Amino acid sequence: MTHTVVRYVRLSWFLGGVGLHRLAAYRMDFALGAGAFLVRVGIQTAVVGLVFGQVPAVGGWSYHEVLFLLGFSLLPRGLDHLFTDQLWELGRKLVQRGEFYRYLIRPVDPLFSLLSERFFHPDGLGELVVGAVLVGYAGSELDLSLTAAQWVLAPLFVLCGALIHTAVKLFFASLCFWTVTSLPAMYAANQVSEFSSYPLDIYHPSLRGLLTWVLPFAFTAYVPSVYLLTGKSDLLGWLPVVTAGALTLALAVWRRGVNRYEMTGS
Repeated sequence: MTHTVVRYVRLSWFLGGVGLHRLAAYRMDFALGAGAFLVRVGIQTAVVGLVFGQVPAVGGWSYHEVLFLLGFSLLPRGLDHLFTDQLWELGRKLVQRGEFYRYLIRPVDPLFSLLSERFFHPDGLGELVVGAVLVGYAGSELDLSLTAAQWVLAPLFVLCGALIHTAVKLFFASLCFWTVTSLPAMYAANQVSEFSSYPLDIYHPSLRGLLTWVLPFAFTAYVPSVYLLTGKSDLLGWLPVVTAGALTLALAVWRRGVNRYEMTGS
């Protein structure tokens, strides 16, 4: 077991370096991608500033509290983006074009083989850096003083949030084994995840229910942020349960899809 873990860690490091080397060969493409990400985050931050230029609070949240939530939402999203961006290719074309078979003939787990083609994606690093800056700035403006328990739990919150993002993405990507392409469903779920960057208190109860129990993006940012800002959260105890449940479901659908996959005859 230990030997297997060490082997996969070494492979991850090596393949991540290969991926970064490949990206460095197309510097303009990398620069455009990084620029687009910064523009998106900049627009989100500007919109928050414009809203709070007109009102002192939204749903009981102050400007810097919302900025903290926005920054924290980027941390699990960035960690997920760093390692699992290749799932978009699965949903988009790998089954449709009959290219998925190559992951089945490699001497490693098919899911690891798939994900390893895009390890250490630089956009994920950008999200982590920008998210950390926003959290640090907002926290300082709020004079936020975390307890020892909160400092210990904060990295675990980021990890759980990243696993939830990965689970939702894997679930919808795996539908391509039945539908040939599942990109529209993945895109729709990704758009819904954007709502998690803002307080759930401002949404209709039906949308809050969707973000909490159906597509549980509330547990990626809102629930941890409430705990870090206030020291309490009624939903915090559900975080490990929701994370484990989402991963279990996504992996079950993935395995079922892989087992029914049939190569093209071309």
